[in-house]
Amino acid sequence: MVRRLRGVVRLSCFAAVTLHCAVVFAVVFPFASDPRRMAHVGRFSARMLSALGLTVRSSGEMGAGSTLLVANHVSWLDILAINAVQPVRFVSKADVRGWPLVGWIVACGGTLFIERERRSDAMRVVHQVAEALSSGGQIAIFPEGTTSDGRDVLPFHASLLQAAVTTGVSTQPVVLRFSDASESFSLAAPYIGDMTLMQSLWSVANARQLTAHVNFLPPLSGPHADRRSLGEQLRSGIVQALVEAQAAEA
Repeated sequence: MVRRLRGVVRLSCFAAVTLHCAVVFAVVFPFASDPRRMAHVGRFSARMLSALGLTVRSSGEMGAGSTLLVANHVSWLDILAINAVQPVRFVSKADVRGWPLVGWIVACGGTLFIERERRSDAMRVVHQVAEALSSGGQIAIFPEGTTSDGRDVLPFHASLLQAAVTTGVSTQPVVLRFSDASESFSLAAPYIGDMTLMQSLWSVANARQLTAHVNFLPPLSGPHADRRSLGEQLRSGIVQALVEAQAAEA
């Protein structure tokens, strides 16, 4: 009963913060500069996670200047976790855009949406990412293309890494992990399989001491040889960091 009540309270708080976020974005964003918009994105990302009972712990430092962040993908929470530490623009699958209210909020944060089923759409997004990086932007991508259980890292799809190869900017691996009171790799956080957004929210809201760990590994400076070898190098670093985290928690 206590657990259920805790979940209801947290979801109510999350809904209130989300509505507040939507109002601020609708009123402020049309007139705000890009730095001010991103400051709001970071602030509300942290507040949304806090409303759901999550703590964010970060390690390492994000590289300065134009950077392509490359992270493993566990949940829709990943975007909030990274933004709570350092707000950046993301590339996300197109169906997120259709999520009620949340999809609109994500779009306000400058997210680039990709239809992964259409190979031609990948090239369109590569050009957009390359343009943003050439202008000094910081973009984050999830090369797995889908989420995992958090313990393993699926093979990387290297197409979006072409933007870093073309522009010669640094790439930086980011390791995402969620732990809770009983598991170093929480079973409550992964958004996988046929799980709906509401099921995921309920799972997260009922977790005890859920923590998002955001670990920035050292950047890999350009120029890069090719996107496939770059992808292998980035994935290898993330896998190794997860193995070390698991060993440390054992």
